[in-house]
Amino acid sequence: MNFSSDAIERAKKIKLIIFDVDGVLTDGGIYIGESGELFKSFHCRDGLAITLAHEVGIKTAIITGRESVCTSNRAKGLKISAVKQGCMNKRGAYKDLKAELNFRDEEIAYIADDLIDLPVLLQVGFRAAVGDAAPEVKSVAHYVAKDFGGRGAVREILEFILKSQDKWEEIIRRYMSVAEPDENFSNVNQ
Repeated sequence: MNFSSDAIERAKKIKLIIFDVDGVLTDGGIYIGESGELFKSFHCRDGLAITLAHEVGIKTAIITGRESVCTSNRAKGLKISAVKQGCMNKRGAYKDLKAELNFRDEEIAYIADDLIDLPVLLQVGFRAAVGDAAPEVKSVAHYVAKDFGGRGAVREILEFILKSQDKWEEIIRRYMSVAEPDENFSNVNQ
């Protein structure tokens, strides 16, 4: 697949990746049990990619419009740096995150799927969309995944960023080594 040199140059600068949840980290489905409990489906390969990004120094965060214990638990398990839930005004949450984590727009990527994400998507240095994102989101993205939200799109996008930064080969070499894995790799969360 061919990518524009602009997308690659933008990806090289990324130090923080922000995710939407419903439709990006999940397939967008919301499953409600008989007692009203909420369930969401997350993809293991997306989780591994987030963990690998952390291991090479990239921070991660979440901005989502819905509040969910599922999201809190997933973020905690993946050691995501900051989580902003219940944010219908994602632009305000983005401004707060930037101040808290001390990053500039050009150092931030946002992975999105729907119209509510556009105010943040239009501010960041690297705009990414999942494969089944709304056409308006895809039209402004620097990278559109082939995979759908909750089905490996996050993994695909993070691989692109890490490859652009020449960090992917380092990760692969560590996994291909016959030596005992270091402590960081032995505790990988997915």
